Amino acid sequence: MSSESHALDATASPAERRAFGRAQRQRCALGQWAESPRPDATDRDPLGWLKASNRGRVPELVPVRHGRMLVSPFTFYRGAASLMANDLARLPHSGIATQLCGDAHLANFGFFASPERALVFDINDFDETLQGPFDWDVRRLATSFVVAARDRGFKPRIGREAVQQLAEAYRDRMRAFARMDTLEAWYARLTSQTLLKLGAEDATELAVIKKARRSTSRVFADSATETVDGRLMIRDQPPFVYHDARATVREIKRFRAGLPAFLAQYRASLPPERQRLFDRYELHDVAVLTPGVGSVGRRCFLLLFVADRAHPLFLQCKEAGESVLEAPLGAAPDTASPGQRVVQGQRLAQAASDVFLGWAQGPGGRGFYVRQLRDMKASYKLEDFKPVDLLEFAEACGYSLARAHAKGGDAWAIDGYLGRAKSFNTALADFAEGYADVNQADWRRLKKAVAAGKAAAVEADDTAS
Repeated sequence: MSSESHALDATASPAERRAFGRAQRQRCALGQWAESPRPDATDRDPLGWLKASNRGRVPELVPVRHGRMLVSPFTFYRGAASLMANDLARLPHSGIATQLCGDAHLANFGFFASPERALVFDINDFDETLQGPFDWDVRRLATSFVVAARDRGFKPRIGREAVQQLAEAYRDRMRAFARMDTLEAWYARLTSQTLLKLGAEDATELAVIKKARRSTSRVFADSATETVDGRLMIRDQPPFVYHDARATVREIKRFRAGLPAFLAQYRASLPPERQRLFDRYELHDVAVLTPGVGSVGRRCFLLLFVADRAHPLFLQCKEAGESVLEAPLGAAPDTASPGQRVVQGQRLAQAASDVFLGWAQGPGGRGFYVRQLRDMKASYKLEDFKPVDLLEFAEACGYSLARAHAKGGDAWAIDGYLGRAKSFNTALADFAEGYADVNQADWRRLKKAVAAGKAAAVEADDTAS
C-alpha cells in the first residue's frame, strides 16, 4: 500500500476540502480501518525491526532499553513505535496529511505550562513527528488504550469502550475545529479547567493537576541539586540522572567538550527575545539523563543553568534520530537536522510550546533538541487508573489529538472523510483490539529471544513505569 498522503491547497473552499476528504474513502473506506496484521504473519519481522531501531543508540544502553520494554506489554508498546510504523505502512490509509506526533500513545499526553503559565493538556513527545496520514496517529493512540486496559486487568469491554470514546471525541472535535474561525482554532487549547469539565472531578485528576503546578525548576532543584564549593550542581540520582558511568562516560566527555559550539547553535535557534532571556543564565553543570522507554540509548543530557546566582533552569538536551516514519514516508522537507524536525513539528502541532524549545548539532553531527525538563509537567500514571478514569482520559486524548491534527493539517478534509457514521468508531476499536494482540505476541517474541541469548536485556528500573 502506498504511504503517500495529500492535501488540497489551503485556500481551497471548505466545501472543496470536505469533498476531497469524502472522496478519500474510495482509497480507504472507514470499514477498512478494522484491518490489522496477523500476529503470526510470516512477512513480519518484529525483532529485525527492533534491532534496526537500535542503530545509532549508545550500544551499552540497548540492553537497558530491552529490559524496560520487557516489563509488560504496555512498556513494550511504548518502545515499539518502529514496529507499528512498519505495520501501518502495509495497511490502507486515508491519504489525508497532517503533522503527526508519530508516537501518539496515551503516556505521551500530559500537562505542561504555556508561556502564559496556564496549565495545558496536550501531546508532550514529538521525537517521531513527521507529515503523514492522520489515521496513523489515531490508530496508535487507540491501540494504547486497549493495551493499557489489559495491563490493568480491566474487563475487555473497557478497552473497547475507551477506543470508541476516543473516536467519538476526535470526530466531534474535528467537526467543531473545521467550523471555527481560523484564528480561534489555531489558538485553541485544552486547559486543566476545561479538562475537569469533560468528566467527573475526582481525586486522581486533581492530584495530577496539583502535581503539575508544583513541578517547576525551583521545586525540582530542592531534590535534584546540591551545593559544591558554593556552586549549585546536579545531584546524582541513578539510574535517572548521573554524571559518570561506564556506559556513557565517552558520550558525556564528547558532549562537554563541544558545549560552547552546541550552546551557540541552540541560542541561534531561539527567537531574538528568548535569546535575551537565555543570556541571563550561566551554565553550572552537565549530567546524563535516561528517561522513558523508547528513548533509551539516545544520547540525553541534563544542563543546569542559574540566573542571578539563585534561580535554576533545567534544560534537557535529547538526541533526535531519524523518525521511525521516515522509511515509509520520506524525510522531512526544509529541515537541516533531526532536532530541527522535532522542534518545528512540535511548534506546529502543540497548542503552546516551551519558550526554551530549540535545537543544535552535537558531537559527530548528531541532531539534538532542547527543552525544559520541569515546567509544570505531569502525566497520569497508568497504575492509578480505574475504568472510569481510562474512559475519561480517552475522551481528553481524542480532543487533544484532534486539535493537533486540525492545527497541523486540514480539519475540513478530515471531517469530510470521517463523516457521521458510527462505522469509524467500530472499525477503530476492532483494529485496536487486533493490534493489541500483535503487540502481545511481539512482546513474547522479545522475551523468548532474551531467554535464548539472541537479544540482551538488563533488569528494568522504576523509570520504565
